[in-house]
Amino acid sequence: MKGLTDKQQAMLDYIAHFMRMEGMAPTVYELAEHFGIKSATALAHLRALQRKGYVNRSSKARSLTLVHAPLPQQDELVLRVPVLGRVSAGVPLLAEQQVEGEVILDPTTLPPGTGGHRLFSLRVCGESMRDAGILDGDIVVAKQTNRAALGDIVVAMVENETTVKWLYMEGRTVELRPANPDYHSLYYPLDKVAIQGVVIALQRTY
Repeated sequence: MKGLTDKQQAMLDYIAHFMRMEGMAPTVYELAEHFGIKSATALAHLRALQRKGYVNRSSKARSLTLVHAPLPQQDELVLRVPVLGRVSAGVPLLAEQQVEGEVILDPTTLPPGTGGHRLFSLRVCGESMRDAGILDGDIVVAKQTNRAALGDIVVAMVENETTVKWLYMEGRTVELRPANPDYHSLYYPLDKVAIQGVVIALQRTY
């Protein structure tokens, strides 16, 4: 088999990791989303891996297979998720992107389908999500996505400020609903809200 470029090796490693975590192959779209590239570019890398004898694939969805699956490294047995500052569980806070540390997670404890997403975490400030079990000082873990279902707990950005709330819609108005009767829902036009991620886990230090 021929040698790989750094980008091809990174994609091969991620395919193997995804398959171990999810029990199925990633789609071209999921590969493109993970690496922040266009689907056509991800497909070109896959075709190169196929030509070089590292993968087999057909036109069917999730038909990708590895010719020789690499063994998992010790670091792959856990997930290291960066903590990107803090998020408000009250009124929105100014978004912060500095990495403050990391949380260590067992990937087997996360919901199915998580492995296809980048994960990030934020420290919670405030009590508005108290009745959902999210307390001041907790760290919420979210999968990075701009798509969410109604009723999801989301990390939302509103005019460069971030908050964590339940997501609901009223027409073309976004409702960011708290889980504490002492707080009121926040309402914004649809084009003023950007979903940054969906909360999937929580870490608490006693």
